[in-house]
Amino acid sequence: QVQLVESGGGLVQAGGSLRLSCAASGRTFSSYTMGWFRQAPGKEREFVAAIRWNSGTTDYAGSVKGRFTISRDNAKNTVYLQMNSLKPEDTAVYFCAASPYTKAILAGSYDTWGQGTQVTVSS
Repeated sequence: QVQLVESGGGLVQAGGSLRLSCAASGRTFSSYTMGWFRQAPGKEREFVAAIRWNSGTTDYAGSVKGRFTISRDNAKNTVYLQMNSLKPEDTAVYFCAASPYTKAILAGSYDTWGQGTQVTVSS
């Protein structure tokens, strides 16, 4: 099975930047798409961004488009989420996830999840 480990979260001021990393190991051959989701207190887990391992095709939530960039390093089995111009509304636990589908923006499309990393943006 696939194992995912997120890192890179922390506390930043509004307008700052962070880069999250997600290291994948195990049976990654069936994980065609990697995604980032986030969950803030009292809110449902929401889609942030996704990328296909093969083509690099990306999807973004409207709330982060233009500010966040998802990328991957296939050789390292690692995906990244570069977060710029951070806002307090971005505060959440960010989860990395793997999906067997080529396009996946719903949480139910992902079958493996990391433990999450906290991102806190102060005002």
